[in-house]
Amino acid sequence: MIRRRVIVHGRVQGVFFRDSTRREAQERGVAGWVRNRVDGTVEAVFEGEPDAVEAAVEFTRTGPPRARVERVEVFEEEPEGLAGFEIRH
Repeated sequence: MIRRRVIVHGRVQGVFFRDSTRREAQERGVAGWVRNRVDGTVEAVFEGEPDAVEAAVEFTRTGPPRARVERVEVFEEEPEGLAGFEIRH
């Protein structure tokens, strides 16, 4: 079990980034959450099996079709044992 926090920079709000990230995570059995930040970035936390988490992180490097990702910051953290995946407001 691993945990990664990502901060996604670029045109990532108003392009269905959060919902697309939620769907990707749920399809892979990854727990966590995603939210828009006031600075225009999107933040997400992924917890689960290493391959599934890395695939979810990789998705954020491109995002949905209308997104334009400029860069992604990735941070390793200790898993908290999250269950399910939610969009936070």
